[in-house]
Amino acid sequence: MQKIIIEAGRTERHYWRDLWRYRELFYFLAWRDILVRYKQTVIGVAWAVLRPLLTMIVFTVIFGKLANLPSEGAAPYAIMVYAAMLPWQFFASSLSDASSSLVGNANLISKVYFPRLIIPASSVITSFVDFLISSTIMLAIMAWYQYWPSWRILTLPFFIVIVFAAAMGAGLLLTALNVKYRDFRYIVPFIVQFGLYVSPVGFSSSIVPEQYRLLYSLNPMVGVIDGFRWAILGGESNIYLPGFLLSLGVVGCFLVCGVVYFRKTEKKFADII
Repeated sequence: MQKIIIEAGRTERHYWRDLWRYRELFYFLAWRDILVRYKQTVIGVAWAVLRPLLTMIVFTVIFGKLANLPSEGAAPYAIMVYAAMLPWQFFASSLSDASSSLVGNANLISKVYFPRLIIPASSVITSFVDFLISSTIMLAIMAWYQYWPSWRILTLPFFIVIVFAAAMGAGLLLTALNVKYRDFRYIVPFIVQFGLYVSPVGFSSSIVPEQYRLLYSLNPMVGVIDGFRWAILGGESNIYLPGFLLSLGVVGCFLVCGVVYFRKTEKKFADII
C-alpha cells in the first residue's frame, strides 16, 4: 500500500521541483491557448502578421516620411521599425495575456494544487508563437528591400532571451497584482499603449540627446529593441553600451521582483480569486 506523507513546508521546499513535475500541465495549458487562438478562426494567424505589419506601415509613414526622422545607417526605415516591432509586440502581448491568465483560470486554481507560475508562463509561450509567425514577415520585408543581415543575426537568440525575461518579470508582477486588485485589468492596456510611444519602436533611440540617453535606458525595452536592431540591421547600427547594460539590469530587477512578489502572494490566490 502506498503511503501518503503530509509534511509541513514540503510544498515550499519542493516548489521549483514541482515545476518540472507538472511540466505536462504546462504543455497542456500552452497548447490549449494556442489552439484557442488559432483554431477555427478567420484571422488568427493573419492577425499575428497584420498587427505588427500595419503598425510598421503607420510608423514608417509618420516618422520616416512626414517627420523625416533618420534610420540607422543604410537600413530602410521600414526594416528598422519592424525590427523593433518584433520584441515590442511579443512583450506587449505577453503582458496582456499573462495579466489576466490567473483570473481566467480561476476554476482550475481553486480546485487542485500545482505551481501557479505555470499559468502566466504558458501565456508567454503562446505570445512567443505569435512572435515566431511575425518573424517570418521580416524575411519577406528584407527580400523586398534586398537588405540582408550580417553575422550579427547569430546573436539574436541572446536578445530573445532578454525579452523573454522582461515579459516574464513584468507579466508575473501584473498577474499577481491583477488577482489582488481587479482594477489592474484597466491599467494594463494603458501601460501597453503608453509603453509603445515611449519606447524607440517608431524611431531610432540615437535621436535621443546624449545627456538623456542613460535616463531613457531605464525603460527596459530600450536595450531590448536596440539589441534586436543591432542583430538584424548590422552595418552602422550600434548599441549604446552603458544604456544597454542599464536596461539589462532593469530587466533583471523586473524578473526577480516579479518572481518574488508572485511567490509571496501565490498562497492567497485560491482564496481571493
